[in-house]
Amino acid sequence: MRTAGTAASSGARTGRGAVRGPTALLTTAMAFSMMQLFLIGALGPHLVDRLGVSETLLGLTTTVGFGTAAVLSPVGGRVVDRIGPRRALVALLLVSGAALGLIGAAPGAALLLAAVALGGLPQALANPATNKAILAAVPAPERGAVTGAKQSGVQLGAFAAGLPLAAAAGVIGWRGAVWVAAGAALLAALWAWRVLPADQPPTGGARPLASAPSGGLVPWLAAFSLFLGAGIASVNTYVALFGAQRLGMGPAVAGVLVAVLGVAGIVGRVGWSRAATPRRAPWLPSLLAGGAVGAAALLAAAVRVEPLVWVAAVAVGVFAVSGNAVSMVLVMQRSAPGRAGQDSALVAAGFFAGFAVGPPVFGRLAEDGRYGEGWVLVAVEFALAGAVALVWALRDRRTTRSGPK
Repeated sequence: MRTAGTAASSGARTGRGAVRGPTALLTTAMAFSMMQLFLIGALGPHLVDRLGVSETLLGLTTTVGFGTAAVLSPVGGRVVDRIGPRRALVALLLVSGAALGLIGAAPGAALLLAAVALGGLPQALANPATNKAILAAVPAPERGAVTGAKQSGVQLGAFAAGLPLAAAAGVIGWRGAVWVAAGAALLAALWAWRVLPADQPPTGGARPLASAPSGGLVPWLAAFSLFLGAGIASVNTYVALFGAQRLGMGPAVAGVLVAVLGVAGIVGRVGWSRAATPRRAPWLPSLLAGGAVGAAALLAAAVRVEPLVWVAAVAVGVFAVSGNAVSMVLVMQRSAPGRAGQDSALVAAGFFAGFAVGPPVFGRLAEDGRYGEGWVLVAVEFALAGAVALVWALRDRRTTRSGPK
């Protein structure tokens, strides 16, 4: 005979099981949304040596990709609100596969930059589509954990680019490794189409899209994300090249730095997102930015003490990379009804703008071998992100305390 407690326990297990499938799919979609840029970073030594790409041009690929994503993100949020998360995720994965295929076929810098620009579209769709899918399908108590898991997909992409695909490049060539990733993206698109429920038509037409922004949260998080993204993008793009050019690592070992950062980012995003309760979440961005400053300082110290680069890669993943996941948890906690897609897209636009701005500046320093100064610049960017986050948290606390009695 089943007791009420047994039934409740069984229901909880069933609920958790029902969440696992969508979580895996959303995590995969996030991984492919930025896979092309992680691959360019991990394969940077190959591109510099064999495709004739300069260090500055390597940074320009990130600028083009994330600049496109920043421009398209506000529109992407509205598109997702209109067509639904299923169609948006399938489109995301198809375009990711096409962009990766073009990178693998690129004979030179021009097509490489065009392919990276195309890859800006899936980046613009990723956060709005996955966040709306979570709000539609995941119970409120589990949303923080699922958000952290799916945001860790970005770092799963970094791990895949930095370890298995970078290792495969040594066997089948860098182009072959990129084509393998392209094929996997197309298979993921088929998975999304078969697994996700059909999109429901939007209710009330376009009215929800015109609702007021979620207080002052979004501009502050966008500014925080701008500085955070500038620092993270510089690390993602240049840490492997730093290992190869300055620390004497082989290309495969240098690529492992990206994989280590990716694994640490997965752990950090899941852990910090679980910790981001409504009471704690406002303070976490400034805390994580402070840890990121320490990580950048370790990178600067690695110029003289080489083993510190591994500790630094872990710290960047645990602190800096996790900041974006906590931002998305805050968006879902604070967004007004009907605004989740747009608010997610606007915060992501700030993050992408930072990714567009950071690497070209760092690239000029890298061309001159001035990596130490570059990592100090990254530390300053993280410190500015922390200052923005702290000011907002203090303002938010004052507003909360002075609210209606």
